[in-house]
Amino acid sequence: MPRRRRGPGADLVLSVGILAAAIGALVVSGCATSAPGAPKAPNAAGNQNAADTVAQAAAIYRGGDSVHLVDYTDDDGPDSGVILTGAIGDYGKAVSVNPDGSANPEHNSQLRLDLAHGSFRLDIAALDQAFVAVMRTQFPTNTGTCSGSVSASHAAPIVAGSGTGAYQGISGQFDLTIKLDEVDATGPSCQGAALLSQMLITSGSGHVRVH
Repeated sequence: MPRRRRGPGADLVLSVGILAAAIGALVVSGCATSAPGAPKAPNAAGNQNAADTVAQAAAIYRGGDSVHLVDYTDDDGPDSGVILTGAIGDYGKAVSVNPDGSANPEHNSQLRLDLAHGSFRLDIAALDQAFVAVMRTQFPTNTGTCSGSVSASHAAPIVAGSGTGAYQGISGQFDLTIKLDEVDATGPSCQGAALLSQMLITSGSGHVRVH
């Protein structure tokens, strides 16, 4: 994720993420089960038929129930990890992109969620603006140690028409909060100090529907 350049005239950049502890093998929850004594036959690759898997996944996404999202990173690249739980049980990678799909290192446009059963995008432009405003006025929260913990919140709508796979026709929005914890090298007023360590967490819930 991009570092936030501080100082007069410098642009501040959005980073989104969460610390994921002890992440093991994650599976899509709520999938339909086979009748007792009659397990579904695997395909030649030893996996359940892909079309059936997508159909089962799509069935549990209908209904508009609450979905919780967590996104996490500890670096400045465009990629981060993401997990969805609740009415959607899925996981994968999030990528900061522009509307045309190209990479967006500034993290101020859209966030594409590339999940196990498909993908969709969130509009994070307003969330980025809220985070930038907080960074300009509140970081670092301790100038003696050049460290700080700040947060910002805003709604992040699902981009219309962005759904693929099991998420075709998805709509709704998430109410998200970005939380940053960061330690920089000490220096005069902490301006321009090198980043030593950071963790960015974006989390929140929303109501979604797949039409």
